[in-house]
Amino acid sequence: MLPLLRTMRPVQWVKNLFVLAPLVFAHRLGETSWMLRALLAFCAFCAASSAVYLFNDLRDREEDRKHPTKRHRPIAAGTLSVPGALVAALALAGFALGSAWFLGGWFTLTLGIYLAVNLLYSVGLKHVVILDVMAVASGFVLRVIAGAMAIQAVISSWLVLCTTFLALFLAFSKRRHELVLLAEGAPDQRRVLTHYSPAFLDQMINVVTASAVIAYALYAVAPETVAKYGSEGLIFTLPMVLFGIFRYLYLTYQKTSDRNPTEVILRDWPFVVNVALWGLAVVWVVYGG
Repeated sequence: MLPLLRTMRPVQWVKNLFVLAPLVFAHRLGETSWMLRALLAFCAFCAASSAVYLFNDLRDREEDRKHPTKRHRPIAAGTLSVPGALVAALALAGFALGSAWFLGGWFTLTLGIYLAVNLLYSVGLKHVVILDVMAVASGFVLRVIAGAMAIQAVISSWLVLCTTFLALFLAFSKRRHELVLLAEGAPDQRRVLTHYSPAFLDQMINVVTASAVIAYALYAVAPETVAKYGSEGLIFTLPMVLFGIFRYLYLTYQKTSDRNPTEVILRDWPFVVNVALWGLAVVWVVYGG
């Protein structure tokens, strides 16, 4: 059971918090019926993402055995059988789609697209330069869209824009981490890394970092935002956004680790505290007026 749980990667479920973003920004937080729907949506994406991890680990088990840390994953290490992992992946995907059905057709369609994109990524897109990163980033955007579909809220174009740039920032940073960690062995573990270089990835990171910050700043001061929340206070959360991005860059460039970037930031207390303060500040502005 423990090898299966490790392969499901519950620590990565933190990414599914993006599903809850529309609940906050649509003024639905505190309304029990909408909160329950959002929670079910979150659970559906946790199951779907774990199914994706299982399927990816099944396909990549040979490459993972050449990786300094991924070789310890249960499927690559042989502590979780291939048939067992396949059955678990199908069961989780079935649970995700079954749960989605209760949230409506649009949510089910969005979750289905998420699963389809990840399937395409696993079988081919991960080998196509640039497109591989965009496929990973699309998962975050689809989570936000699905969250809006679950609570029957109008999806904000600003929210989609900010999520897109942030997701690209995270995806390009992850590629850079892999490239530096694997060094000359990168092509053996992930072929697409032969098309990347630290300098090229640095340029991409610079572009999406600036875009993410500008998009958030413009959203915070946009007339429709101020009118919707009855406050200009959202702009005062910008320093927290800047600190979070700068801290992530610091951990990426100055504190190279063999751990997954998600695990690194979850263990970094300055980053975690900053995110918590940002969340509290946003709730105060959105609901305090």
